[in-house]
Amino acid sequence: MSAAQDNREPCRDTRVAARPRPGWWHNALIYRTYSDTILRKFKNGVNSLEPPYHSVNGCLPDEFHTSPPPTPSDHSMQPSGNDTVCIFGIRISNLSMPEAIDMIEGLFRQEGGPAHAIYIVNAHTLNLATDHPAYHAVLTSAHRVLGDGTGVRWAARQRKVEMKDNLVGTNLVPELFTATANRGYRYFLLGADSDTIARAAQHISTAFPGWELAGYRHGYLNHEETSKVISHINAHRPHLLLVGMGNPKQEEWIHLHRDELQVPVAIGVGGLFDHWAGNLSRAPAWVRDLGYEWLQLLIQQPHKWRRYILGNPKFLYNMTRAAHRDRRAGT
Repeated sequence: MSAAQDNREPCRDTRVAARPRPGWWHNALIYRTYSDTILRKFKNGVNSLEPPYHSVNGCLPDEFHTSPPPTPSDHSMQPSGNDTVCIFGIRISNLSMPEAIDMIEGLFRQEGGPAHAIYIVNAHTLNLATDHPAYHAVLTSAHRVLGDGTGVRWAARQRKVEMKDNLVGTNLVPELFTATANRGYRYFLLGADSDTIARAAQHISTAFPGWELAGYRHGYLNHEETSKVISHINAHRPHLLLVGMGNPKQEEWIHLHRDELQVPVAIGVGGLFDHWAGNLSRAPAWVRDLGYEWLQLLIQQPHKWRRYILGNPKFLYNMTRAAHRDRRAGT
């Protein structure tokens, strides 16, 4: 374990339990019974990770984090102290936009594989993680987890951490492409339907000519198609793979295939391709600054009403329960 990892603040798992909090003897028994089995199955892929799942001392131990460990000279080195915040047992990097761009570009220099997985979480993502232990394990396996939106900011403030920036994909990726233009970097787009991904590729090629489009493919893949797409991606050797399949599918796909991907960085970008294709429009800057961009998305995607109308109160409830548990634990 590196020095940077040693100094990271402990990350308590504050996911809401479905039953009264067990005593230490129960956790010890569960850990002894399942730790070896969970670790072995997790390394074989998330689909083999079945409940029950119990983290120990909050976030997963470092042996669960299967991305290559950072080196002291690496710009991608894991943050420590106030540069991270743990929300519902998931360690989120607290980076400014320039810091995030510098971190990602540092990873581009590590060509080959496996891919460094970067996941972007918001209130909806964290709700899914609290409900699905296997997905929670996928998120904690990432090289980095970045924060998106008001929910993450509120939960961080609850832990006395002020998030430096909103690293939503619709902000981060364009800023990355602008800041690192004309440096020989290539990207591949994977996700959405055939028409949407084609229009997204056309848009980004025009908007960011300083990057080279290595290729694109829709995200509706069976097993045979997945193998062919991975071979196609590797043959074109992009520096960056953007995967837009929605949560939790995009993170699960990256996790399951990152050892096969000869790509330095793979980022789950959610609905970014819909924005680039013109299917969705962003809220005005003042609405985004107030933290209400989700209202714009709800108006454009009313079929996702449960995510916001039910999901936002659920996230606040989970925050409240987490704060109560922290107080009882003295943290």
